Amino acid sequence: MPAQSTVAREPLSGLVERVTFHSPETGFCVLRTKVRGQRDLITVVGHAAMISAGEFIQASGTWVNDRTHGLQFKADFLRATPPTTTEGIEKYLGSGLIKGIGPVYAKKLVKAFGDAVFDVIEQNPDKLREVTGIGPKRAQRIVAGWADQKIIREIMVFLHSHGVGTSRAVRIFKTYGPDAIQLITENPYRLARDIRGIGFKTADAVAAKLGIAKTAMIRARAGISFALSEATGEGHCGLPMAELIPLTEKLLEIEAPIIETALGLELKEGIVVADTLGGEPCVFLAGLYRAEQTIAERLRRLSADAVPWPAIDADKALPWVEQKAGITLADSQRAALRQALASKVLVITGGPGVGKTTLVNSILKVLRAKGVAIALAAPTGRAAKRLNESTGLEAKTIHRLLETDPQNGGFKRDETNPLECDLLVVDETSMVDVPLMNALLRAVPPRAALLLVGDVDQLPSVGPGQVLGDVIASGAVPVVRLTEVFRQAATSRIVVNAHRINAGRMPEWPKAGEESDFYFVEAATPESGVGTLIEIVRNRIPKRFGFDPVRDIQVLCPMNRGGLGARSLNIELQAALNPPGALRVERFGWTFGVGDKVMQIENDYDKDVYNGDLGVVSAIDPEDGTLTAAFDGRPVTYEFGELDEIVLAYATTIHKSQGSEYPVVVIPVTTQHYTMLQRNLIYTGVTRGKRLVIMIGQRRALAMAVRGVLGRRRWSKLREWLSAAK
Repeated sequence: MPAQSTVAREPLSGLVERVTFHSPETGFCVLRTKVRGQRDLITVVGHAAMISAGEFIQASGTWVNDRTHGLQFKADFLRATPPTTTEGIEKYLGSGLIKGIGPVYAKKLVKAFGDAVFDVIEQNPDKLREVTGIGPKRAQRIVAGWADQKIIREIMVFLHSHGVGTSRAVRIFKTYGPDAIQLITENPYRLARDIRGIGFKTADAVAAKLGIAKTAMIRARAGISFALSEATGEGHCGLPMAELIPLTEKLLEIEAPIIETALGLELKEGIVVADTLGGEPCVFLAGLYRAEQTIAERLRRLSADAVPWPAIDADKALPWVEQKAGITLADSQRAALRQALASKVLVITGGPGVGKTTLVNSILKVLRAKGVAIALAAPTGRAAKRLNESTGLEAKTIHRLLETDPQNGGFKRDETNPLECDLLVVDETSMVDVPLMNALLRAVPPRAALLLVGDVDQLPSVGPGQVLGDVIASGAVPVVRLTEVFRQAATSRIVVNAHRINAGRMPEWPKAGEESDFYFVEAATPESGVGTLIEIVRNRIPKRFGFDPVRDIQVLCPMNRGGLGARSLNIELQAALNPPGALRVERFGWTFGVGDKVMQIENDYDKDVYNGDLGVVSAIDPEDGTLTAAFDGRPVTYEFGELDEIVLAYATTIHKSQGSEYPVVVIPVTTQHYTMLQRNLIYTGVTRGKRLVIMIGQRRALAMAVRGVLGRRRWSKLREWLSAAK
């Protein structure tokens, strides 16, 4: 056997000139480094929790000749220390690390204070104002930014030493403040509960490093809560005991008796609740259990009273409203209007083109003529805007109607401070989940009437429960189901095909050369589908129909993963429609540039933006470390550390598109998406398109979806509560 050669490890130290790449998640970095005695910059590859230009590094490792990148120093040990030279300090401060300092102010500060600048920031911050352009506000921001940075750095090093990616350090610091390390050490599982983006497995890895045993009760209890929280992500409010125990057992790799003991403790403390569902023993998260119970109770109480307006003669009201609006109502709409005038709580449901909007407008015209105070709400900004356009009345998102309370969490409107209205109309109710419906009903005054409008055949809410479906199925309140497609709507293939899909039939396609608003473009494989989709979005639709590829066209995917999933398509579409320029910011796996279409992915009450809101990046300020996006013309500013609240939105999932309408919708459908191919998913996607729908992919995949059942059962108890109340 040939003798094995051993490569000697060498020490290396130098100044980081440029951070070519750094993954906050893994710590992997590629650094261009100035090493004493070397004329050219050296490429150093290694791992660091946090690294900035201008820092001094000490490393040990080996030299490798990479086939693509040439000679590199591969460090297996890498330690960074704040710089001591004026050149290094300027680079360090100018790297965007500290809010309020960018390259310009870094140069000014170093010129004014030299290598004593760090001491000035920490010990004599008043002296900062001697620098031209630094007033009291900027000085305050620099001092606060420096202090935050020191704590964030400590948190990052702590997380990194416990095997955790550090991209969430800013959010952890914002959530826990300077006590972060102490709080995490006491109970690492709180990370999974409190910090979006950190899952149970990551928290569990930290716990293991901190010496928490696999069979520890704190771990078993956290596992139960995590399994139930994961279930809420799939729309459940609870899980059958027969599913929960094996699921937690698999997750934690511990014996069932330990989990049963932990479950007993969770039940005793009221964190979870045991009950039956369809006769099956189930466990619910306590908050969701009580919320469903309250929804049923409030709907029962509301519907038991008389309407808040004086008796209205429908025989006079019907011809009056038809004459006022210049319309003729169909028999089904006339019957529904009669019912609405006499019902305290009513549900109106139906697909596209069946006249829901005309009916709601007719109801509102009659009641407004009688002086009834009306409030209109919808779950998303776009849905509220549509409601406003269709009725001519002010419509708000549910969050704005309830007046979110950023300081204390929750809403300012509740039973102690109810809404001021005689009738509340909620549109797109299929999107409203259990927690939001609970908050809304708590704020409805007992005297007021409630009108719930929505399409029950669409996907249920992204959040837990299936409120509209359960209310209708319970039979506890009157329901109007409109089914007749009106003549004008029947000329649209979008409307006709939406109803065909909903009935389990394949769509009808236009004949060769025929103009239509609904097309199918064949793509044999997902790989060829990506190229076809980009060509259609970038060139063919704008050229033939005149739509703007960023503003008017929305790609809606059955899922996030895969080549034709939303994540991958966003990167491809960004490169095709708005390639990132020099002014850009890279955070949390995304690159954002001015002009990019983005979506908010969590409710942020401070910023008044909510999950599903669409915006366009309007400005990036590297000096301040901020990105600004315009949502319906309103500017919203994010610090770079908050950019995990938004994602690119050239493509999004059909789930995320609920409640929105777009001029053009492009839907990729391939067998790659088979796990998600369900009828109500495709139906929801198609009904988002207003003027043009294009499907790309395999007809076989579309046939699977159309034939597919309407999704798996959601474990929620609202229907039972309501049925029991009848």
